[in-house]
Amino acid sequence: QVQLVESGGGLVQAGDSLRLSCAASRRTFSNYAMGWFRQAPGKEREFVAFIRSSGDITDYADSVKGRFTISRDNAKNTVNLQMNSLKPEDTAVYYCAAYEGYYSRSYYERDYNYDYWGQGTQVTVSS
Repeated sequence: QVQLVESGGGLVQAGDSLRLSCAASRRTFSNYAMGWFRQAPGKEREFVAFIRSSGDITDYADSVKGRFTISRDNAKNTVNLQMNSLKPEDTAVYYCAAYEGYYSRSYYERDYNYDYWGQGTQVTVSS
């Protein structure tokens, strides 16, 4: 069992930055691939970013590529999402999620492949 707790959300203006963090409870955190997803009101949850268990491979949705950076610190059991140049369309509840095992784009971009989820943190970007 892995418990995930997100933090760092808030209300910002377009162009600002935010850094989201996700703290994991399990000491075997380094075994888990981690993803960030988001869900805007009235929309389905969508993939945002991915980082492999070792941290050597990352990937992003096209909508955030070049603006968001995912990173992890396995010694501290944390994964972060640095969000720069925020836009109003980035407004959503952001979730971190974890799974152990298979790695491919078609796998990690699908939310149903993740086993553990945080409660989410709200990010609101005003224009």
